[in-house]
This record gives sequence, structure tokens and C-alpha cells, in this order.
Amino acid sequence: MKRIILATTVLALGWPVAASAGGFGLGPGPGLTGNDTGGIITWSPEHQRVARPWAADHCAHYRKAARITSVRARYGDYIAFECYFPRYHHRRINTVHALD
Repeated sequence: MKRIILATTVLALGWPVAASAGGFGLGPGPGLTGNDTGGIITWSPEHQRVARPWAADHCAHYRKAARITSVRARYGDYIAFECYFPRYHHRRINTVHALD
């Protein structure tokens, strides 16, 4: 019983702190910022080498694929990407079928 109370307390107190700090990798973070439509990655030689995997990982959270749309190879600029549904991707639609 004490373990359940302790676990509940830790989750209740720790969840807002982790979410506000970007602890889940969904919000602004070091190098990458975006949402379900795409995002930007700060440009540096190191970031340019890993931009595609970062973008793919980010878009995978939304079950989408990533496409790099622009690269400005200067410090202070960004690598932009978009998240999209691949061609012939069928989104699951919740429907209720009536019995015949």
C-alpha cells in the first residue's frame, strides 16, 4: 500500500516538472523544435550530419515520415523539415459497422 502511495506521489509531482522541462522530447529542445507539421533544427556541421535521423525520429512520434525542405548552411540559420503522411498511407478511421 505504501508503494502505491509513493508511486502516485512521485508521478503527480514529477510529471509537470518533466513536461515543462521538455523531458519527453516533444517540445523545444537543444537543436530541434517542431510539431506535427514539421520543424527546424539549428544549423551546425554536426547537426547537418544528423538532421535526417532527428527529423525522422521527431515525425515518427506522429506516425508520419520526414522530408528536409531547406538547409541554410550558416551558423545561426536552420534546417527545416516537414512531417507528412507517405503516399498510399491509410489512416485508421474509427467506424461502427451496422449488422446486416
